[in-house]
Amino acid sequence: MTRFAAYAAAAVVFLGLGVTAFVALWPREGQDRFAQCRAGVVTGGGGSIGGPFSLISETGERVSDVDVIDRLSLVYFGYSYCPDVCPVDLFRNGEAVYALEEQGIDVKPVFITVDPERDTVQQMSEYTDFMHPDMVGLTGPRDDIDAAIAAYRVYSNRVGDDPDDYLMDHSSYTYLMAPEEGFLDFFPSSTSPEEMASRVACFASQL
Repeated sequence: MTRFAAYAAAAVVFLGLGVTAFVALWPREGQDRFAQCRAGVVTGGGGSIGGPFSLISETGERVSDVDVIDRLSLVYFGYSYCPDVCPVDLFRNGEAVYALEEQGIDVKPVFITVDPERDTVQQMSEYTDFMHPDMVGLTGPRDDIDAAIAAYRVYSNRVGDDPDDYLMDHSSYTYLMAPEEGFLDFFPSSTSPEEMASRVACFASQL
């Protein structure tokens, strides 16, 4: 083999390796660029979680999902009269938002009531201010709340017949949403503030 032929053969091998590496590293169509940030799987696919809603904010204004989810948002469904799970989860969400703020990451905490009969605009305003100064509380007519509950595939059921003293049995996931992207991930009650902040920061780095 001549020296030229040897160089040519080496060049072909090198080019082949380069093309192979390029193909291996180039994102494939439909590839999930957030895969390394996720820790859970949603049955039926996450694409069906979330959707349009029209609710009343804690300031009394009618707002849409586009108005509310204008940045990375942690969306939680519960109610202010909840005796245990809701306040713990919402306080956790607030702590995660504080931790993310220290990293320069702006995340909005959102609280949507499943009990609009008792969670008035004033009640939601006072409750969310206690949890985090930037937390947005949303209430509204029962039909509008039910539409949001259905869009996010939230379970909610009233327990008890007393019109003033009853509980709401409901799922307790926090949903990470982003404008344009929609649903990104969910966090169960067992997620710590540190883990939540770490995973949200991972998503933020990919946006």
